[in-house]
Amino acid sequence: MSSPEQQPRLGYIGLGNMGAPMAKRLVDWPGGVTIFDLRTEAMTPLAEAGASVAGSVAEVGANADIISITVLDDAQVRQVVAELVPAAKPGTVIAIHSTIADTTAAELAEELKPQGIHVIDAPVSGGAGAAEKGQLATMVGADRAVYEQIKPAFKQWASLVIHAGEPGAGTRMKLARNMLTFTAYAAAGEAMKLAEAAGLDLQALGRVVRHTDALTGGPGAIMLLDSTAPLPADHFLYNAFTHTRGLGEKDLSLALGLGQATGVDLPLAQVALAELAAGLGVPHTEDSAFQEPGEI
Repeated sequence: MSSPEQQPRLGYIGLGNMGAPMAKRLVDWPGGVTIFDLRTEAMTPLAEAGASVAGSVAEVGANADIISITVLDDAQVRQVVAELVPAAKPGTVIAIHSTIADTTAAELAEELKPQGIHVIDAPVSGGAGAAEKGQLATMVGADRAVYEQIKPAFKQWASLVIHAGEPGAGTRMKLARNMLTFTAYAAAGEAMKLAEAAGLDLQALGRVVRHTDALTGGPGAIMLLDSTAPLPADHFLYNAFTHTRGLGEKDLSLALGLGQATGVDLPLAQVALAELAAGLGVPHTEDSAFQEPGEI
């Protein structure tokens, strides 16, 4: 391993529910980590574990080469960056882990490029439990060279580090990922409404869903495509997704029928029925090209 002098010095600002466990995994980093939070009590456990404590944001800027920021919103991110910049030397990387507007990191990156300071966005996914175990996913918006520079440090708290593209791309990927999460939550609420109206035990339904999601992988299981264009007939997923389309449309139609019978409105199921085929890459407008042998 390289000596501490050859390793980048790390900094961490914002030690909340996510920042604290992420920073904790950096205390043994060979180059050391300098931390700061407005709350002294948030810094104390990390200081006891071996982190260096700064007295201000600017002090972190003066003592770190790669600085992570996990604060509440765009306004706080901009304020922290403004306090870091006067003390930071050229070549410093400022990584924003907060989920903010995708334009914020891009604007700051462009603004600070003439000073040789690299602003990147690296939002995370997985929750505090994954942060404790070092199993987060992080989506990095940065120039490729900067991405390669920060990857070893980020690997301390993330088991999946993805290069999403230029600054701003990390946030755009996180927004797409979170959209799926919360749309699925809304769909779960709709499914529970239907189950309740049909006289079912919601706790039992939840156990079935969690069990089968663990087996099938949930929505991510079909996210294997590199384009949203219709699949060619010789694509390796064509048969499987055509089969999935048939099953999905049958089951969604049956669920909508049950909803009608029980008087439950199911708008998300209606959208799913309308959009499933195209989402799988096997739209009905292409049925003549996508018919399986023997399919009626």
